[in-house]
Amino acid sequence: MKKIVVTFALKAEFIPLTFPNCEIIYVFTGIGKAKAAMMLTKAIMEEDPDLVVNIGTSGTLNHQVGDIFVCNRFIDRDFLTVQLPGIEYEIGFQEVLADEDIIKNWISTNATLGVCNTGDSFVTQAESICGDVVDMEAFAQAIVCKELNKPFLAVKYVTDIIGENSVKHWEDKLSDAREGLAHWFANR
Repeated sequence: MKKIVVTFALKAEFIPLTFPNCEIIYVFTGIGKAKAAMMLTKAIMEEDPDLVVNIGTSGTLNHQVGDIFVCNRFIDRDFLTVQLPGIEYEIGFQEVLADEDIIKNWISTNATLGVCNTGDSFVTQAESICGDVVDMEAFAQAIVCKELNKPFLAVKYVTDIIGENSVKHWEDKLSDAREGLAHWFANR
């Protein structure tokens, strides 16, 4: 039986999931890169999962509210801004995930693959963002998984358009996100 750690930044993003022949361990990480990295590291050390899946909400510049992305590439927008020598600011899991049967099924059913841009701020304005969606935790979890040799991906529901919607709009869309993600996973 495959063991999957499913992470959520907020309890308001939680949805119960079932995958055939899988044990699911839920981890509430809290908001931000530091808490996400700490809580996921603890879970991996205690549970030794076969796969880590981050589920949650995101903003976007170029897509629509309600879109869902399966992200297997991650950018740290804070590190990207400074681009210091030796600091990794982009991570990809494309090759690692190619061998995961459950993920092959998600991707083969017309999933939209995307790039998640992570930083320690709620983005309300931006002229440009590298990637399809923005969040505050996924890159940190990607780093942990890379260092601990665990496959990782994020499934993100777009709740807001950067520069057009407020934090209040994101809060209003949390129930839509739970419903949309639950429906997406149920049909995979």
